[in-house]
Amino acid sequence: FQSSQNLEEEKNAVYLSKQIEPSSVLETSPLLDDLKKELAQSKFSGPTFTESYCWPPAAEGYDVIAISHQGNDPLLYIPPVLTVLQLKSACQALPNKTGVPLIVCPGWKKAQFVFHLLETYGKASRDLHPVLVILGQNKKAASHVKIQGCKIIVTTPYNLLRLLEHNCWLLCRLCHLVLDEIEVLFSETSEQVFTILDCYKKVSAQAPGKPLHQIIAVGTQWNKYISRLMKEFMNDPYIVITAIEEAAIYGNVQQVVQPCETSNKIAELLKILDFTRKNIQKVLVFSDSGNEVEMIHKALKRNSVVSLRKHKESKCNAKCVSERWKKMHISGTPVVLVLTDDCLQPLEITDATCVIHFSFPSSEILGQRLQSMTDNFHPMIEDSSIDQAHAKARSVILLTENSPCHACGILDYLERAKAEIPQELRDFTASMLKYEEEEKFSRPLCASVKAFGICKNRRACPDRHQVNLSIDVAQNIPDEMIKTPECVTILPLHIIHATNYLGRIVKKQQDQYTILSEEMKNYFKIPEHRISVTTMDKSVFYGLCERNLCHRVQVVDIPAKEEENSVCKVTIKYVDEGITSQVNSDQLLQLPAEFQSLPPQAVEFVVCRVKPIDNEIEWNPEVTDHIHHKIKGKLHHAKVVHTLGRTAWVDPVVRVTSLSNVNVRINEYNIRSEILSMGLGTDNPDHLAEIQKLCSHMQVMDQAENLEHFIKEDTTGLEKGSNPQDLSTEENSAESCDTSGSSPCDYIAQTKEAEDSMLHQRNCYHPEIKWFQDNETVTLRVKIGSAADIQCKFSKEKVLFSASSEDKLYLADLELQQSILAENSTCVTKDREAVILLAKEEPGPWCKLLKNKNIHVSFDFEHCEDPEDEIPFAVG
Repeated sequence: FQSSQNLEEEKNAVYLSKQIEPSSVLETSPLLDDLKKELAQSKFSGPTFTESYCWPPAAEGYDVIAISHQGNDPLLYIPPVLTVLQLKSACQALPNKTGVPLIVCPGWKKAQFVFHLLETYGKASRDLHPVLVILGQNKKAASHVKIQGCKIIVTTPYNLLRLLEHNCWLLCRLCHLVLDEIEVLFSETSEQVFTILDCYKKVSAQAPGKPLHQIIAVGTQWNKYISRLMKEFMNDPYIVITAIEEAAIYGNVQQVVQPCETSNKIAELLKILDFTRKNIQKVLVFSDSGNEVEMIHKALKRNSVVSLRKHKESKCNAKCVSERWKKMHISGTPVVLVLTDDCLQPLEITDATCVIHFSFPSSEILGQRLQSMTDNFHPMIEDSSIDQAHAKARSVILLTENSPCHACGILDYLERAKAEIPQELRDFTASMLKYEEEEKFSRPLCASVKAFGICKNRRACPDRHQVNLSIDVAQNIPDEMIKTPECVTILPLHIIHATNYLGRIVKKQQDQYTILSEEMKNYFKIPEHRISVTTMDKSVFYGLCERNLCHRVQVVDIPAKEEENSVCKVTIKYVDEGITSQVNSDQLLQLPAEFQSLPPQAVEFVVCRVKPIDNEIEWNPEVTDHIHHKIKGKLHHAKVVHTLGRTAWVDPVVRVTSLSNVNVRINEYNIRSEILSMGLGTDNPDHLAEIQKLCSHMQVMDQAENLEHFIKEDTTGLEKGSNPQDLSTEENSAESCDTSGSSPCDYIAQTKEAEDSMLHQRNCYHPEIKWFQDNETVTLRVKIGSAADIQCKFSKEKVLFSASSEDKLYLADLELQQSILAENSTCVTKDREAVILLAKEEPGPWCKLLKNKNIHVSFDFEHCEDPEDEIPFAVG
């Protein structure tokens, strides 16, 4: 976010609802002297053109709406708000002199930026004590917020509403309400913003006396909800709009898009200029070339339309054209002026009633052209006796098959202006967006798509949003690996954010990189082996020794050729860790061929099914810092659910440790659960489906490199812990342990099943089951008290059981180790307990009941008849 802009960028065009004397010099601006000094010391280059109009009314306590191309700059409101806050006259009017300004920002990142600016410029204000309020969804979080003694609060709509649930009295202290980036607030959180405004209005009405209350709204675009804001919540606000195309929306300018063929543009222009005596108009026809201006002028003359023309090569000067423009209208003659864009400003025309865009305008040019109609802007919010059907200014865009790519930028504007959009423009825009995506085809895959499954602003995003086979599939995992995800051990080494890491997949036995790392360390211990690189090549691996570690690196960017033997900075990538850095060229060492044969080990990991709360697009640093300290450099067990190139989507990811000298393993945490428990993350159920949809058209090449050498079956490892019977509490258990000797893969499969149950089966529980057998049958006792609605379905190797009890639904999906006779198997209720009797297909003892470990199923030792007969099977 930029803090200042040059005056030239605003084009010195402004639309005002009321007269304002601008303050364009900092020394004479209506700010506190100490604040002026603070701004000057920080090399503040303003006030900008917009600030020169916005500061005076805001500093006097009036309601203000400011729309500008730099409307996301907090310095539009921070200096005047700090000034009002320090004025004694403002404080004396407040109850108990405790008025608090509230700044509402669209997201935590902008709120944090505003907070830092307040800390910087607030030094000029005594006892300012700004407070940044960013809360999680945990109910206790609001109670920990300390706002006593603060003079200004910065937050977001969702966070404010959570705070008000605990501190409802906070609004009673509000004297100023600032809405930052109003178009974003209204487009994404309109319901929340109006809830805040309703509360603020009620509190203001109930306040004793006449305390000062002020609302300031700033942004870059006009939004349809601003009219309601003005009418219901503001007191005769000053409106400052320096983005004239946005003023045209506020001023109710009719926007028309007229499709036509390039060869038929003149005929279409003549139809638009079909004047009637009752509707005498003043029309400007804009073209982007002098030759085209002459061609249009001659065509109009042939069709008996009197017109003026102006371009750089024309003989008549601007003063002459301007005078003729005024005289023709006074005489009752329709006025048509054909001109190029560079001639408009000297003419100083503001009373046109119609603008025809013969050449398609860019977003920047559109505002300049519409400026010529500002005298005829008539906001609908104002009561007026003028017939809107005739008083409304009109803008007509001729859309041809040769319209440039500016059409994409114009479409959004026209939709906000409530224009009727022809299908030709939508089709043209769609084709241009497709072309823009194709232009990004060599860019990396969008980080937001990978992390959350969506990108909220694809047009502004510089990265691609589709699979590039040559980049992504070259190392993709085969289909069979995706269909049967494997349990792997991962080592996060670099934390990009809370759910995105760079690291390695580690083999428990004979890990090749561990062996390689030790060999490189021993090799480079010998000084004679440390041979510096003289000529760098991007296709070669080099050695890099840092402290006690040796890394394989690859040069990413080779600098321009300098003097021979000179040392320079080079950008390198750690091929086994995934990160990039800069080092001196003399640090790179020649790496023997035997150390280059092992493929790069770096893998990108993305934790699935969790995203930031409040529709944020980035993780709060508090979450990332917490996860960083918790997981970096530690081994975790993970289940790979999807891969693309060297990116692996994992779900879940679990930290499992062992107790020394005891055959017990402890599940310390689940990363997804850890994030959810902080209250700053929420469920993202569509994440994996969106990734799979993205890759649905992808065809994996048989000979492609992939992650297969990383992911193989590894059934040895740390055991899975026991968990509560209620599946909905699976993720919330902070710690569990088990001594049954099952593999981490079992744990991960069960955790995933538990989470699915929690999400898709509300109040659904897995019953506790005890089993025993004889030579021909297996008996299962389902431990559910007062079971009702019992259903049991049998197949050759599967039993599906369901029942209800006390408003709880119980479900067990049991995949059997051996086959049964489904037609001879039964389920009965005995002593208010469900008993399942399975008929074995082949007589004889079963060594275990289920194919996969299930913590809710165990052997019933009470039915073991011979205590000396060792049980030859696992308990589940």
